[in-house]
Amino acid sequence: MTTAQGAPVSDNQNTLRAGPRGPALLEDFAMREKIFHFDHERIPERVVHARGYGAHGYFEATEALGEITAAHLFQEAGRRVPAFVRFSTVAGNKGSMDLARDVRGFAVKLYTEEGNWDIVGNNIPVFFIQDPMKFPDLVHAVKDEPDRGFPQAQSAHDNYWDFVSLMPESLHMVMWQMSDRTIPRSYRFMEGFGVHSFRFVNAEGKGTFVKFHWKPRQGMQSVLWDEAVKINGADPDFHRRDLWDAIQSGDYPEWDLAVQLFDDDFADRFAFDILDPTKIIPEEEVPLQVIGKLVLDRMVDNFFAETEQVAFCTQNIVPGVDFTNDPLLQGRNFSYLDTQLKRLGGPNFTHIPINAPRCPMHHFQQDGHMQMRGPKGRANYEPNSWSQGGPRADPDRGHRSFPEPIKGEKRKLRAESFADHYSQARQFYISQTEIEQAHLADALVFELSKVETLAIRERVVAHLPNIDADLAKKVAKGLGLEGVPKAHEPAVKTDTSLKPSDPLSILKNAPDSFKGRKLGIVMTDGIDDALLEALVKAVKAEGGMVEKIAPAVGGITTAGGNKVPADQKIDGAPSVLYDAVAVLATAEGTDMLKGMHPAKCFAADAFAHAKFIALTPDAEALFTAVSAGPPDAGMHVLSGPKDAAPFVKACRALRYWERIA
Repeated sequence: MTTAQGAPVSDNQNTLRAGPRGPALLEDFAMREKIFHFDHERIPERVVHARGYGAHGYFEATEALGEITAAHLFQEAGRRVPAFVRFSTVAGNKGSMDLARDVRGFAVKLYTEEGNWDIVGNNIPVFFIQDPMKFPDLVHAVKDEPDRGFPQAQSAHDNYWDFVSLMPESLHMVMWQMSDRTIPRSYRFMEGFGVHSFRFVNAEGKGTFVKFHWKPRQGMQSVLWDEAVKINGADPDFHRRDLWDAIQSGDYPEWDLAVQLFDDDFADRFAFDILDPTKIIPEEEVPLQVIGKLVLDRMVDNFFAETEQVAFCTQNIVPGVDFTNDPLLQGRNFSYLDTQLKRLGGPNFTHIPINAPRCPMHHFQQDGHMQMRGPKGRANYEPNSWSQGGPRADPDRGHRSFPEPIKGEKRKLRAESFADHYSQARQFYISQTEIEQAHLADALVFELSKVETLAIRERVVAHLPNIDADLAKKVAKGLGLEGVPKAHEPAVKTDTSLKPSDPLSILKNAPDSFKGRKLGIVMTDGIDDALLEALVKAVKAEGGMVEKIAPAVGGITTAGGNKVPADQKIDGAPSVLYDAVAVLATAEGTDMLKGMHPAKCFAADAFAHAKFIALTPDAEALFTAVSAGPPDAGMHVLSGPKDAAPFVKACRALRYWERIA
């Protein structure tokens, strides 16, 4: 062991003292250095997206797009570059829970041959606001209220809904926020979006608008709100642990990168402004084209050095990619760079390995805090006449902006083409299944029930008739209002001709697979060895994971006398942590479980949350004891090993919705 200066340390247990009971001496440089460094271990957390988790992987182009973009990455199929992805919640601090109802950040850094390209997006394709001027107000409103310091990582409070009630442009995003999209089952099972319209620019300077979509090959999946609340208590690191376990076990999550490509003619005739970040372009109007795949296959070596210090900037683009005049994107291009200067101590944050490009870098930037690689030689400016004069700009290979003509008066204003705030909110709502619509209405009722000021509740509900009359009635009834308040007058009348768009629903795009999911098996002494073995084998054959749960973590002894260790004790493994459950118990074991409150909660919640349930004949008594209701088609009695595979096959549906529909 040495100090940070390399001096060997003789004693790491005791401070240098004047005598065994005397005062500590300031000359103890090893102690002072150790405490000094400890005192400065924390850097400012991100104002938003503070709680995050990241992983390494790679991106591979699957299509050549030379006619569309000059980006080196897409000049031929098969080109592969390293990638780093950071997932995050938005509102909570670093210590908040994973399953808050919140937007999820989905930020991707591609280390390309032409520099770092950051696609800094979310798991929702729209945003709350149209102009960056309102971003501080939005974040102040959603975070903990300044006079009391709570609630944090929650939008269910007066300040947030007061802001929303006065900002109708937020209503489309609010529909997404109140949907199951904001309580995802896993980072692995959620979509990502670039949010804004960008441009691809080819070698001839021709531009094509592009919107980016990350589509999970594992399929989409969310949890129920009651599950989210209980998961946050049982395992506040649920999403972190899930990603860690999947990658460490070799189950690498993958996403397709799909794009919507369109030209100025489409942009001109599209019903909404393609520069408006509160709007989508439905996939039915501009179909997705898959151009690459993202694979995460390695966890970080050190969380702070990589996940905490990674710096994403929307301004980080490469030749062949360009910005549009989306006002929110323009503001983000300033804000993200400014944020990194504050968090990471100065302009040299690109010297930190996680942020450093993997391609050669040549420039005249020098000095500043933590400078690691100043330019060598005499020349630190350009132009110069020295023989070793350093780098020069390359007009052929360098980044060139799309030559878009610009005209107009210099004024603070909002485009009239941004004024329709309800039509796409309605389209999102009617695109959901009845189950998803019910969840959305329940979420609004829950959130607004936490709002103490009646006028704010009424003002929010008065927006809903402009989206859907039935939704407004459900929420008003759930809040105990005396009818639906008079609807706000919209700036632009809602376009009710917009048709449902199936890609906007999670359940309409269910994966029909148990791959990557987890079965929790409750075991008691005396169960059949062959049945347990068959069930585990069937899950693994499907590509799923198994956790064995027992009354004691030491495990159980089977009928054949084999000792089976448990992964979890029943007290610490509620059914909300699993995608499906099984209870393998003898009559004596079932009697023991019936006397254990955690076991009864396990069974009651599994039934209430519409999980597929496998159970031995004797274990039926546990579900009867908790009034779980009569057995249904989602409950599979395992009479023998042959019944295991059909049960796991049924689990591909992920939930037996008929139980609670």
